[in-house]
Amino acid sequence: MLAEAPTEEGLRPLDGYRIGVTAARKIEEQVALLERRGAVVETAPVLSIEPYEIDEEALRRATLEVLGGPVDIFVATTGIGLRSWFTAAESWGLLDLLLSALGDAEILARGPKSVGALRAHGLRELWSPESETFEDVLAHLRGRDLTGKRIVVQEHGQSLNNVAHALRRQGANVHVVTIYRIEGAGDPEPVFRMVEHVADRKLDAVTFTSAPAVAAFMEMAGVVGRREEVLAAFQADVVATCVGPVTAAAFEMWGVPTVQPDRNRLAAMVKLLETELPSRREGTALEVAGHTLLLHGDVILVDGIDVRLSPAPLAVLHALVVNPGHVVSRRDLLACLPTGQASSEHAVEMAVARLRAAIGTRLVQTVVKRGYRLVVDS
Repeated sequence: MLAEAPTEEGLRPLDGYRIGVTAARKIEEQVALLERRGAVVETAPVLSIEPYEIDEEALRRATLEVLGGPVDIFVATTGIGLRSWFTAAESWGLLDLLLSALGDAEILARGPKSVGALRAHGLRELWSPESETFEDVLAHLRGRDLTGKRIVVQEHGQSLNNVAHALRRQGANVHVVTIYRIEGAGDPEPVFRMVEHVADRKLDAVTFTSAPAVAAFMEMAGVVGRREEVLAAFQADVVATCVGPVTAAAFEMWGVPTVQPDRNRLAAMVKLLETELPSRREGTALEVAGHTLLLHGDVILVDGIDVRLSPAPLAVLHALVVNPGHVVSRRDLLACLPTGQASSEHAVEMAVARLRAAIGTRLVQTVVKRGYRLVVDS
């Protein structure tokens, strides 16, 4: 449920808002920034405070494999991973050999942190995408003839086996170097509580500072059987707030809209919430089929008249409002329905029927074989 707007003058920009923080690293800094602006903060680190677990023996074997032949292309993905690899190689007396092998290769770097780690060791990237996404690195390689090319890919904490398989289909000889695996939080109970808060719409926003944190949070939501409710909440009332494009991209597969600052910085993300959350207090007003439809959380007004909706039609309405006037498929609407009511697309039809009965039959249009849309006035 969204916070009520403050009525007193001089209040801080986030007074009255409840914000969830999922980060483990720099958590005190983020909480302080939010509380200084008036927010009530709930914390639930979804990853371990030391999430990067390194299997040194496996890494040493992988390093020796890399040194077993010339490297044509090296894909660097994370700064912390590169620094950990180079530190380990130095302890084995292999750093100079490793830097020489990688220095002779065409180096592709995912983003500025990996670029910084490379340059600190005298290596220079040939190309790096502005988006900082690994998908764009793959797209850069996708159209090339990789037959016989020996490619080394630094894994970024999550398995890249499918990536390696795709590159092998292009004829490449691929070596994936696993430097660390990302570990989940030691105590899952705070995360379970955070999942409940999101599903019950008791938070106004939740902040995420890494793609693995997004994946871990959604996995935990699935464990307790509330993933669909979490998705519905993020698609409507709870703002999924990401520190940058790589983190936001992790939400794309779930169809969750996100907000992110122009600069990939913690302070910039908090500053964004100062304007983003108050701007939503006024609710969403739309002109639909000659009527004024106003949504503010669970409060629905049609031409100023309060309309009460049960959870299923409310979830459908919120999904239609995300992109007003655009068609939303039955499958996507099915995913938005509360748990226990999403057994088949017939459940969507029933929810739409109840929605029409409540707000008017002309406001929601059926688009044959495609789905439903709000009839937004042009």
